[in-house]
Amino acid sequence: MDTEGTHDARGTRANPVPRPAGPPAVPPAPTHAPSTGRPGVTDWLRTPRAAAEPGLWRFGHRPRPDADPDRVPNRALIGGAVVALLAAALVWSLWRNGYVPHSRILLELVTPTDWWGLERPTAAITALAVYNSLVAALVIVGFGRLGNWREVFHRYAVDHPQPSRALRTALVGAVLVWFFVRADDLLPFDNLALGLTPKSWLFTTDAEQTKNNVETFGTVYHLVVSALILWPIARAGGWLTLVRDLRQGKKRAALPQQQSNSEDPAAWPQLRSAGLPAAADRLAADGNSGLMNDVDCVRIRRAWESVQADPSRLPAFTDAVLRQGGQACPHPSGDRDLPARAATHDLLTSQVRLGQYADRDRNPAARRGAGSAVDPDTLGSSLLAVGPPGAGKTRLLVRPVVESLALQALAGQAAVVAVCAAGTPLGPDEGYDVVVKPGDPASTYDLDLYGGTADPDEAAALLAEALAGDLPEVDARRAQTALAQLLGPYRAAHGHFPSVPVLRELLDATPAALDDLRRRLAADGPHLRELDARARQFGTPGDPALALADRVAVLDRPAFADFFDASGDSRPFSLRTLEHPLRARIDLPERAHPEAAHVLTRLVLAQFTAGAPARRDRSLFAFLVIDDATHAVTAESVRALQRLRNANAGVLLTLRALGDVPENLHTSLLGAAGCHMAFAGVTTWDGRLFAQSWGTEWVETTEVAKHTVFADQPLTRAVHAVRKLVTGKAVTTDAVTVRKVERERWSASDLAREVPTGHAVLSLTTVRGEHAPPLLVDLHG
Repeated sequence: MDTEGTHDARGTRANPVPRPAGPPAVPPAPTHAPSTGRPGVTDWLRTPRAAAEPGLWRFGHRPRPDADPDRVPNRALIGGAVVALLAAALVWSLWRNGYVPHSRILLELVTPTDWWGLERPTAAITALAVYNSLVAALVIVGFGRLGNWREVFHRYAVDHPQPSRALRTALVGAVLVWFFVRADDLLPFDNLALGLTPKSWLFTTDAEQTKNNVETFGTVYHLVVSALILWPIARAGGWLTLVRDLRQGKKRAALPQQQSNSEDPAAWPQLRSAGLPAAADRLAADGNSGLMNDVDCVRIRRAWESVQADPSRLPAFTDAVLRQGGQACPHPSGDRDLPARAATHDLLTSQVRLGQYADRDRNPAARRGAGSAVDPDTLGSSLLAVGPPGAGKTRLLVRPVVESLALQALAGQAAVVAVCAAGTPLGPDEGYDVVVKPGDPASTYDLDLYGGTADPDEAAALLAEALAGDLPEVDARRAQTALAQLLGPYRAAHGHFPSVPVLRELLDATPAALDDLRRRLAADGPHLRELDARARQFGTPGDPALALADRVAVLDRPAFADFFDASGDSRPFSLRTLEHPLRARIDLPERAHPEAAHVLTRLVLAQFTAGAPARRDRSLFAFLVIDDATHAVTAESVRALQRLRNANAGVLLTLRALGDVPENLHTSLLGAAGCHMAFAGVTTWDGRLFAQSWGTEWVETTEVAKHTVFADQPLTRAVHAVRKLVTGKAVTTDAVTVRKVERERWSASDLAREVPTGHAVLSLTTVRGEHAPPLLVDLHG
């Protein structure tokens, strides 16, 4: 089994999916590992994917906590801690050197008077050590609270993932142990411990023995102090937990392979649980040896899903995996990867990264620095991107999205069609199954002018939208009727639809063309009545035939003489092949024939919006990318966009400005597209429309009002007068008012002035209705 039926045609089609002219005899080996940091495929499979909100890059994502309004800035925190440490050292130095007057008065009040004579008893020395130790502890605790030393310890040591957390806390513990062990002459705690120890334990008649006892006491004292310091630090740093985890990791590594494979995603547990350990071992071996890439993994997973849906395919699937390993179930083209990748992809989540959310106050703290991404779940609601030329729409948005959908097509998950001007850098031709280049004699494929349909009414609707959808003076229904009155009789007479020159003659009501058609339809009464009705309506007020003929004339050029052949002699590409994992690109002659390019853009959009919902099998995600949709947006296409969400399909439209679209379509276009992207450089007029589309939010504002202070006392008035003379300003007080107000998420001025170059404001909506607010994205991040 080669495809497991995943990529096979479902049902019979008059126009099967086009195949590349010359597929490689041997499937090429994967050129590189997954593009996310280029890890091996095994590590790539094992990397966790966070369950994140729409628009967040899930590969290895670690959610960040929300901003704490009471959080002290790092600079202020460190500065306060250092100042508190210096102050503590100064106070203790003054106390220790006797510069604090009456420092022992509290101690002398609770102890006998004869203790403080010229000769002090041992009890007095011990009491003084206790007293000084209490003062030292109060100094440490008091200034530690003032300097917020606990917060410094947690922010820079504890609040980090392992093993960094353990290493940082160990460094802090080592510094504190060294300081307290070496600070015998600075702190009184050693005197306290020595004073509380019975003298008989240390002093004897033997001087050598006394010396040994004192040294032993010092060693024990240092060990106890070290333990008292390190125990809470070890608990805060999770040392025991880290050691336990390392031991469990070694135990898991020592477990039999059968026990660990049930939890290892790189060991294909889904196949093992289904009783296919040999197939799972083969795939795992190919992954470990580097013979598989990310496309292979996702493609085989897709094939396994088809097996679960149809168990009759299980024997063929198992045989293909055992024989071919990671090359099983190939794409019809035989490709296992693209010739080159320009973006970062994660095919397990079908995401492509579009930079990262900017570290700005505009973005929530939890999103700052996190990756920004789109996937079929958001693209299925369609994406509208607006930005001036040079803003990076093609390079930073269109190509990554097309590349992502092309990879998903190789994995059997999507079908993508990209429409762009000839020469647009959307990857080499080898990265596509079909490349249509109207007007280029070297083009292998032709474009089906009638969308692959055999129904004259449907073909007339598609062609009417392409030819006259942007003409406000032409009624769409009358244009469709006029075309149907010609296409139906012609197909009945010839068995196919007319070519472009013939269609132009019919629309111009050329007598020779109409007479020949009448002669062929002599015995076909219904079609003759259609043709006669068209002849009677020709030239009447409101007849769209002349406008349609003028538009057909832009396609009736020598450069297109070999294109749009409807006789069946060429290889036409039709958008009715969206039930197959297809990668197609249509290069339009935007420079040489701009009017023809505009007609063809509307034609492709109309065929896609009609063909995607009509698919019988909607398991593949169908997506259309139009790099410049300036002349493609019409009233009918906007209505058709809304029908794509339920059809597992979507469209990406890029515009230089919303002003390129008729004004009456601005609101409906923004409403039809669930995702919006405003690049740097949009005008305030466009920004106003985006601001209205994104709505408002409640924000907390602070207003400060300054009030002049009028003093009653003569001395106070004199002080205020001197202060005003020196500063030049009257003495005032601040009245602070905090309230919540409703403001636009992004105002028109903000979008036009505050979006830096290389950035864009992105808002997303999933097909299930989940929303992500408009956030600033650094597209180069």
